Order: sequence, then structure tokens, then C-alpha cells
Amino acid sequence: MKKIVYLLIALSVIVVAYLLFQWVGNLQDHGSVLIGFNGWSIETSVVAFVVTLLICFSVFYMLFRLLGWLLKTPGRVKARGKNIKFNRSQDALIAGLVDSAEGNWEKAEKTLIKHVTHSGAPLIHYLTAARAAQSRGALAKRDEYLRQAADHAPGSEFAVGLTQAELHLSENQFEQAVETLSRLHSINPTHASVLKLLHQAYKKAGDWEGLRKLLPSLHEQKVLMEAEVKLLETEVFSAKLKDMAATGDVARIQEVWTAVPEHIKSMPGILAIYFAAMIDSGAGASIESDLVSVLSGRWNATLLALYSNLQTQDIDQQLVIAERWLPAHPNDTQLLNLLGRLNLKLGDLAQAEQYLRKSIAQEPSVQALQTLGDALFKEGDKDKAADCYKQGLVLASQQLDYYVGMVTD
Repeated sequence: MKKIVYLLIALSVIVVAYLLFQWVGNLQDHGSVLIGFNGWSIETSVVAFVVTLLICFSVFYMLFRLLGWLLKTPGRVKARGKNIKFNRSQDALIAGLVDSAEGNWEKAEKTLIKHVTHSGAPLIHYLTAARAAQSRGALAKRDEYLRQAADHAPGSEFAVGLTQAELHLSENQFEQAVETLSRLHSINPTHASVLKLLHQAYKKAGDWEGLRKLLPSLHEQKVLMEAEVKLLETEVFSAKLKDMAATGDVARIQEVWTAVPEHIKSMPGILAIYFAAMIDSGAGASIESDLVSVLSGRWNATLLALYSNLQTQDIDQQLVIAERWLPAHPNDTQLLNLLGRLNLKLGDLAQAEQYLRKSIAQEPSVQALQTLGDALFKEGDKDKAADCYKQGLVLASQQLDYYVGMVTD
């Protein structure tokens, strides 16, 4: 468009000059111009003067345009060089991303770093190079690229931090990941990606207390679905109870149990962990009534097994409670085994044998065969007792072979 305008102006000037010359040529007196300077004088016609003036103007104009062009040439050359380098860096970025996707880690790393100084997106170069470096096991290089990414891209703290945390997590460097993510979380407590990665880091590091404190944010920011949050809550408090159970400290176990939300306390799985922790810590008597109450309202094989292992002083009362459950669960082999053991402890060998034989008839178990052998031995029938012990050993051997086969497969 500019060239067309310049052409029109030039044509207009030529036309005007031509008309002017024609008009001057038709005059009888063409006129003259006298120029004097310091004793010198020049006289010429008006036409010659105008032509000379136009020629001088054109020459000076061209000289100034040429001078301007020469002055701008270094900048243009520099800009052109920058454009060439920029285009090369863009091509290098694409090539590096492709190599990284194809698993050519070392090649990708070299290509990305070689052209990073002229790139319009140095952050992407450094972060991709960091991933490539870690993939080939160069962790020192990875950390160097991450530092350079932060230095060359101000304001990219979250992008660099999230990448760093992801790389630490994939390398099982959980403490470093938690440290980085905790710093980002303090800056922006509602950042969804930070919350999600922090949840993963705490979980892999086994930091259940940190994860417990994070649960409200995970729920409020909808990082996890409601069902996932409830499942995670159960996992967190289950793990904390197991940790406390390992200490054997009844007070600390009860402290954790008090902090468990009511909707989680009703779950059989976490109830079993709590009751087992209390029993293993020697405080089974304090939870016996709660365990009986839960079993009476909701039958559960795991809780019944825990009740069977309670060391209680009042065996008669334990037998009364177990017999109260029998009408509702007449074929429960675990309950029949419990009744057999309780009757054996109280010396009612005939009743114990009856319960145990009924249990074995439905589902033979090592424990039931051993307990029946004990009852028969006390009755004086040593041959039958020995036969029960033998069957128990055979069954135990078969079960062991089965589990070993499962593990091997």
C-alpha cells in the first residue's frame, strides 16, 4: 500500500513539473535568477535554476536515505540474526519434545539446552530437559536444570515447583517432594494441583498426620470425589491406629480413636483395627462390652474372631453371650469353635465335643481339630485324640502348600 502511495506522489510531482515547464516555455520572457555571494555572482534562467534545485534536492534526499539505511543496517542484521536463532530454538523445542516422547532422553536434553538462550519459552526447555535428565538417571543435572528454570523464568515458581515435586515423587524422594509442596501450599492453600500432589506425597511417605490435616482442603476444593475422601479418611485413621497399636500405648490408641469421625467408627474394618489394638495392648476387658454390642447388632466374622481371642476372667458369661448368638447363626463354624473352646475350658467335654464335631463336619479347620483332640485327650480317648491331631497336621500342611503355590505363581 505504501509503495502505491509513493508511486502516485512521484507521478503527481512529474506531472506538475511538466506542466510548470510547459507554462514557463510558453512565456516570451523566461525570467532569470541572480545569486551573489562574497563577490561572486551567478545568473541563470528560472528553468535552469528550478531544474538544478530539483536535482540537488533529489541528490540530498537520496544521500540522507542512504545514510539512514546504513545507520539502521546493524540493527536489522542483529534482528535478523535473532529471528534466525529464535526460529532455530523453536525447531529445537519441537525436536526435543519429540525425542523426549520417543525416549531419546540424552538427545532431547542436549537439543533443548543448546538452543535455550535464544528461546521465547526457556521454561519449557529447562523443565523438559529436567525430565529427560531424570529419565536417564542424571539427578544432579535434573536439579541444575530446575534451578536454571527458576532463574530464567521469574514468576514461574509454581510451574517449577510442581515439576520438581512430580520428579521427586517418581524417584521415590518423598521427603523432598513434601518439602517443595508444603512451601507451595503455604503460598496458595487452594491450588488444586498442589493439593493433589501433596496428598500423594503424604500417602507414599506414610505421613498420616499430615494427610489427616489435608483432608478438609481435599474435600472443600473438590480435588477428590466425596467417596474417595471417605475412603481416604478410613485409610488415614486405620493407619494411625495401626501405628499406635505398634506402640502398645493404650492412652494413645484411645486418643486416636476419639479423633475418628463417627461415620468412620461404624465401619467394621476400622472397628476391628481398634478392638485388635486394644486387645494386643492388654486392654481387651475395657472394650469387651462394646465388642459384644457391635456383634449383637451386626454380625461380622473378623469381630467374632477378636471376641474369641479375648482373655476374660468370666468364661461363664462369655459362654452365655456366645450361646445367645447361636440361634441366629447355628451353622457359623467360627461360633461353633468358640463354643467348643469355652465348654472345654469349663470342663464340659461332651458339649465341647458336640460343638466341635458339628463345626468340623461343615468346614474342617486346624484349630477345631486341635481343640477336639484336646477334648478327646481329656476324656481319655488318646487314640481318637491322636487321630484328630494327625488330621490337623495334614490339613495345615495342605494349606501351607496351597499358599506357597499361590506365592510362587
